[in-house]
Amino acid sequence: MQRMKSSSNICAWFILVAAGQAIYALSCALPAAPTVDLGYATYRGYYNDTYDINVWKSVRYAAPPVGELRWQTPQPPLWDNGQITPAVDQPPLCPQSGAFGVPKAYGFNSGPGNEDCLYLNVYAAPNASSLPVLVWIHGGGHSVFGAQYDPSVWINANENGFIVVEIQYRLGAFGYLASPDIKAAGQLNAGLLDQRYALQWVQQYISKFGGDPGRVTVGGESSGAGSALHHAFAYGGNDLDLFENVIAASPYLPPVHRYDDAVPTAHYNEFVKLAGCGQDSLARSNYPSTFACLVAADSVVLQNASGTVSTTQGYFGSFAFVPVVDDDYIQGLPSIQSLTGRVNGKRLLLGTNANEGVPLTNPQVDTREKYDDFISETFPLLTPEDVSSLNGVYQIESLPPDDGILFDTLGISGPTALHKSGIASGIQQAVFNIAAENTFHCPAGWLAEAFNGNDSRRVWRYQYSVTPAYHGADISAYFAHAATRVPSPDFRRAVQKIWGGFVTRGTPVISVADATAGLANATAPVRDGSGDIDWPPFRPGEPLLLNLNTTGGVVDVVTVPPYLKYYVRTGPGIVNTFSLADAEAWEGGRGTRCQFWRRVAERVPQ
Repeated sequence: MQRMKSSSNICAWFILVAAGQAIYALSCALPAAPTVDLGYATYRGYYNDTYDINVWKSVRYAAPPVGELRWQTPQPPLWDNGQITPAVDQPPLCPQSGAFGVPKAYGFNSGPGNEDCLYLNVYAAPNASSLPVLVWIHGGGHSVFGAQYDPSVWINANENGFIVVEIQYRLGAFGYLASPDIKAAGQLNAGLLDQRYALQWVQQYISKFGGDPGRVTVGGESSGAGSALHHAFAYGGNDLDLFENVIAASPYLPPVHRYDDAVPTAHYNEFVKLAGCGQDSLARSNYPSTFACLVAADSVVLQNASGTVSTTQGYFGSFAFVPVVDDDYIQGLPSIQSLTGRVNGKRLLLGTNANEGVPLTNPQVDTREKYDDFISETFPLLTPEDVSSLNGVYQIESLPPDDGILFDTLGISGPTALHKSGIASGIQQAVFNIAAENTFHCPAGWLAEAFNGNDSRRVWRYQYSVTPAYHGADISAYFAHAATRVPSPDFRRAVQKIWGGFVTRGTPVISVADATAGLANATAPVRDGSGDIDWPPFRPGEPLLLNLNTTGGVVDVVTVPPYLKYYVRTGPGIVNTFSLADAEAWEGGRGTRCQFWRRVAERVPQ
């Protein structure tokens, strides 16, 4: 009998005798369920034979933040190592607090959850040893969603060369309720501190899964990327040694108020009233303070209060409970701190989407009158002089009318995102673009500037331009599986190689073959003689981004009621079209418009 062993399966040839003849049969046994002892608990996961990856789900990284631990710094999980705990099911979602005004069809909805939700999922190759690690922070406006994305395909596209840890953290009011009461008796920005605690957990335990705690990338999309931005700026840029690299895809940066400003105070007061802890209720209770009442309140009552405040107060697409300046973890506005170059981490991969303003911006703003109302409601602290400057840099007075003709801009010539996209035109598109630049594009640029404040740091920028390229559309490239229709398989693989190379090698530069899939009609900038694409790091004197797009195939119309209608490319014949562009001149001078937002940062705090 002869035996052979692969990296994960154990196979053996056996000689069988049937009807007097020798028959050779191959028998393979799947590896035993992977088990890891963390000291405080032992978890048994499962083996995914499709991708040759071990998976552990619902690994507890902190104690349940309930009762007296509500709005407090996360605490270590209790000892629970008397038995082996199955780690095969998704963790319960944290309580969900939806967005104001956004249709339910778009998915940003309030919903019940479990406060005992501080879990993480780990994906690692069998026999992994000292592999780099990606800690993924999910998006959702700091208010919804969870560790629901499967990175197996993405890991597999990179020869299973890194480990992914996907974390959950407190959301909505449970993670970001802010007031002097919370500052005095509890902990502001508890959701961010949950994430940091998970990063500390990685430092202590990831070696047991085959990971290298010295090679950690923290990454995320939307508010997950915005969270990564805050970690990069944490403690004034002096929070070292938790990660080397940052991936920020569409970093979401809504107004960052001080914890005692009018906006978080209004949300706090309404939340307290709905929770039954207002002054009238408190006078009839035995609780010594509002905070004590909140700590003792029923979870369902608090969840309903969080969801109600978030979906009834604010402007279209906003979330009530988001990070605040706490004079500790967040010490000032990111737009201002970025000028100092004080930042945590060594390398940054930074991306934005072409149409970030959709779907979290009011699509019904399509006249000048509605536009003026939108500006006053969304940016109430802007002075008349500020509004005049805004209208000037966005060319509001000279915008062409809505012509009903929708197509994606080229970014460097022809119509720009100021009034044209594949989803809208005229004033409606101008509003989408203002929201996109204020909340996503400009914060991305400020983060890039911060990483350029030191010669030892490097930044690479890209734009995801595959139609429709609305906010969140890129998720289907990073976590795609075989049944995904958009974007195309060749595009997905190229993007997964870009991200995987950044995690494993500290550079997103990939080969021309990976960028073009070997197709003669695909395009990519070529670095002479190297076989790699030409994608220089982003520098102030050379502010380049890599535009990631496709062409070819069949163009189909997709409608998502009540407001969204856009085009997608499907079918055979789609090829990648990658090109370098000047990020400052992009879309008719985006750099100049971002300078405007920085100038008014005190009145639009970011």
